Amino acid sequence: MANNKYDLIVFGATSFVGVILTKHLLSQTNLSANFKWALAGRSQHKLEQLQLSLGTAAKTLQLVIADSDDIASLRNLCNSTRLIVSTVGPYALYGENLVAICAETGTDYCDITGEVHWIRRMIDKYQVLAQSSGARIVNSCGFDSIPSDIGNYFLQASAQEKFNCYLPLVSMRVAKITGGVSGGTIASFISTIEALKASPSLRREIANPRYLCPENGPKKNSERNPKKKQRFDTNFYSWIAPFIMENINSRIVMRSSYLGGMNYGDDFTYDEAILTGKGMLGLLKSLSISLILTVLLWCFYFRITRAILNLFFLPALGEGPSVESQQRGSFIIQMLGRNHENHQLRVCIKGDSDPGYGSTAKMLGQSALCLLETSKTKVPGGFLTPASAMGSMLLSRLQRNAGLTFEIDEH
Repeated sequence: MANNKYDLIVFGATSFVGVILTKHLLSQTNLSANFKWALAGRSQHKLEQLQLSLGTAAKTLQLVIADSDDIASLRNLCNSTRLIVSTVGPYALYGENLVAICAETGTDYCDITGEVHWIRRMIDKYQVLAQSSGARIVNSCGFDSIPSDIGNYFLQASAQEKFNCYLPLVSMRVAKITGGVSGGTIASFISTIEALKASPSLRREIANPRYLCPENGPKKNSERNPKKKQRFDTNFYSWIAPFIMENINSRIVMRSSYLGGMNYGDDFTYDEAILTGKGMLGLLKSLSISLILTVLLWCFYFRITRAILNLFFLPALGEGPSVESQQRGSFIIQMLGRNHENHQLRVCIKGDSDPGYGSTAKMLGQSALCLLETSKTKVPGGFLTPASAMGSMLLSRLQRNAGLTFEIDEH
């Protein structure tokens, strides 16, 4: 591994997020002069068109042809680099071969999957191999689930500093979120629904917040699920509605709690929701969001209604929000941590661009660069989370280079 040709390869560089990620990496002026990276994908023509569109800054980038179904090409990819960033989804359909070869060859890996059933399958199949080879496999390095995972890391580190204890009762609330959706996200969502339809047992298993924890992990309060129904949250003085990303984020946060000496206790619980405001208007917004989510889930569940949505309303694979829409997007997240001794701490997390794309690409890029800086002696191989793998180093990078802020809320 010491003679790798590249430090980093972006696999899926011509995908919607891949293009944004490539632009972000090109903007990083603090990279070493010796830093070598490349763009990879199925189509030589598309890669060349992307390179041309990026101007002189991208002229020195190497282009590598690889396909998620071509084992030889993936092996060549892994043997030529220290780390692969993959934006090729849905990962449940196209991700396993690459993860398997990374685990075999000791190549580090980052992605932006939100498909927790796939993550669990990969852990079950390749965890021992990744530990043996030293490959650090870090999933969910985008909006799902870095604000949640690193946000909780920041909250717990701040609580240790202020109270000399962890806060095991954590609630995350989305105060503001604006942005668009891409065809890739829709495809991943549909892939998850199809997996759940095919396996009643998976539906039961995935409902456990500790679904991504080992079988011998903490079990207490494992049946506690976030509040799915609308209610008035007295801790935030607002009505709340379900947050569709909660079933992804909470599983990643729970795994972080278990990994890397970050166990916040058997009674650690974590939930997420959207704040909709006070009074009758807040209640109506909460009811509306709950209704819309229910209708959408049922529409995606049946093929005929899904086809109608795809035909008339949803972006195709490779399509997504405009640059202007990404720049107008942003998010604000509030977190509250408490313990049974009445200690509590609030933190606020903000992002300066579209959470699903502009912000996700920056988070993914900074995660990859941070993991490259993290010693394999300090962080050994296995299936990790952003917080368990990179912690404070990633927290600093996100604030310097990804447009995120993490602050203690004194109000």
